[in-house]
Amino acid sequence: MLRRFIFASESVGEGHPDKVCDTISDAVLDACLTVDKKSRVACETYAKSNVVVVGGEITTKANLDYVQIVRDAVREIGYVNDDDVFHADRLFVQNIITCQSADISQGVDAKKAKGKKTAEQGAGDQGLMFGFACDDTPELMPAPIMFAHRLGRELTRIRKSGKADWLRPDAKSQVSVIYENGKPVGISNVVISTQHTEKVDHKEIEKFCIEKVIRKVLPKSMVNGTTQFLINPTGRFVIGGPQGDTGLTGRKIIVDSYGGWGRHGGGAFSGKDPSKVDRSAAYMGRWVAKNVVSAGLATRCEIQFAYAIGYPDPVSMNINTFGTNTVAEEAIERAVNRTFSFKPADIIQQLDLLRPIYTKTTNYGHFGKVGDPDITWEQTDKAAALKRAAR
Repeated sequence: MLRRFIFASESVGEGHPDKVCDTISDAVLDACLTVDKKSRVACETYAKSNVVVVGGEITTKANLDYVQIVRDAVREIGYVNDDDVFHADRLFVQNIITCQSADISQGVDAKKAKGKKTAEQGAGDQGLMFGFACDDTPELMPAPIMFAHRLGRELTRIRKSGKADWLRPDAKSQVSVIYENGKPVGISNVVISTQHTEKVDHKEIEKFCIEKVIRKVLPKSMVNGTTQFLINPTGRFVIGGPQGDTGLTGRKIIVDSYGGWGRHGGGAFSGKDPSKVDRSAAYMGRWVAKNVVSAGLATRCEIQFAYAIGYPDPVSMNINTFGTNTVAEEAIERAVNRTFSFKPADIIQQLDLLRPIYTKTTNYGHFGKVGDPDITWEQTDKAAALKRAAR
């Protein structure tokens, strides 16, 4: 029996320490792909105080100035204030990047190798990936994470416009949504924590966040007199960013995906080229699940598949519609297999992933960004074909 419950998801702003690192890692990836679309990139970033460490394994024809890439990424985020310890022009950047392991490379390359079972391009790693979609929102995403992202985007838009000069880059948002009979019907509470300067008092921050951010971007029908607002609940958030906390690439995988609603295989996205199925197959899963929902075959769809490193075909695939399917799940699964190919090389080709598009994905979720032709996994162009194949 369906019941009433509350589900919460969080988002983080561009200046959050972990997102700073994701941004740098994706900036490095895009710089490589701009010059050499066959680049193999696994870039990890660590940030603390005024130090950034960039490491990982990169094989590319691109000759990059990693220090400048870091500074440009940090400057775009907005760490350029005189009182910032973490400042774009005053960072110490350490580079400990090496080339991709030859053992991994031979598994990924589309050619024969001793001990390799096929000459096809294989998966860049073993692992499991999930894709998810639901009809909560027009983006076919869960409402809690989409609402949390809206708050973060608006905070950043206002900060970068200069209309609230006391705002600083680090921020987090969280929205708890009330569900009845499986549908979002209200918002029980909203949390915003935003970094700020010394000069502004808490009451001004609270009023600003409620009136200029929350009430502007969240559905009016879901925010009412019982909705609780918790704004900077510690009372002060002046010390933020990598000065206040350590940042590391890949620590916001739930923010990046479905806010805890759809399951996650554990692999991070940022800093990885599309030969890494942690990223490309997760994008593929979103594309498939979104098209299943768009086709009217279910109102909720989760797909899981798994890979072995160096092997081209997924070793398993499963679809779960949580009882919302309009045709048998077996028919949906057959239709998916007829409509899509899950081989790594085919995923890259179908979604056109060998392009410098990844800085667009870093912040406010890798999913739910509709209307941008570069974000190909948000298209619903296979819905009609799926519907036909499921008959």
